[in-house]
Amino acid sequence: METKEQEKFVRPLSGYVMLVVVLAMIAFFAYTVIDLNYLTWMVITAAVVLVFAIGLMPGFLVVNPNESSVLVLFGDYIGTVKHNGFFWVNPFLTRKKISLRARNLNGDPIKVNDKIGNPIMIGIVLVWKAQDTFKAAFEVDDYIHYVEIQSEAAIRKLAGHYPYDNFDDAEAEISLRSGGEEVNHQLESELSERLERAGIEVIEARISYLAYSSEIAGAMLRRQQATAIIAARKKIVEGAVSMVEMALEQLSEKNLINLDEDKKATMVSNLMVVLCSDKDASPVINTGTLHQ
Repeated sequence: METKEQEKFVRPLSGYVMLVVVLAMIAFFAYTVIDLNYLTWMVITAAVVLVFAIGLMPGFLVVNPNESSVLVLFGDYIGTVKHNGFFWVNPFLTRKKISLRARNLNGDPIKVNDKIGNPIMIGIVLVWKAQDTFKAAFEVDDYIHYVEIQSEAAIRKLAGHYPYDNFDDAEAEISLRSGGEEVNHQLESELSERLERAGIEVIEARISYLAYSSEIAGAMLRRQQATAIIAARKKIVEGAVSMVEMALEQLSEKNLINLDEDKKATMVSNLMVVLCSDKDASPVINTGTLHQ
């Protein structure tokens, strides 16, 4: 059974040692050419040494911190250099540098449909880095472009699982607007699963922008305002009823005044108007009896 090739690490020869060797070859050629007393075969040997030294020069490799170099020899994966420093490798090796630094993807908001079909604009911030250099180099064509495309696909799938809010889907316990950490965790899990093929590690993923699409934003804003007003009115009415009930109980307990059912109804009506009105009540002085 053939074993799938995986990432492996190599540590090449020191570049400083090979630099001394190359410089020594060049010095030997220069010394031989300058001293004309040497025989012809010595000059030829020195020329061959110079050609050999020039052939060694393309093998020098510099790996910076948080960078790597993937080495391939005629289509055969040799290994990955992750140690930073100055090295020398086979000049015939093909080298592909892959950054191991953390990167930010601040995607522009895109238009998608939420769970109940409302068009919304949503954008994310993704922090990622290349973890497996073999997958990043050979499993996908362009791992940076792969991250961008799969991030957009993950956003569309996430939006299809949750409503924007709970107004249209009262049974939904989680919405994109109020889900918070749970929604972000779901986004991270989805991205990690999608980007694992390219050897990408998802460090953090967050929703950075969330709004209704422009064609329904005005209507949804008015709906939210109406819902807020209704909720506030409900609280006001509940409080007013409680206060009227308390007033009637205390008047009855202290025997301050005897009220029949008609007078109670009139007092309740007046108190409810005063307590529930969104404007200050205008007092009316009654100079007659309660029945006038």
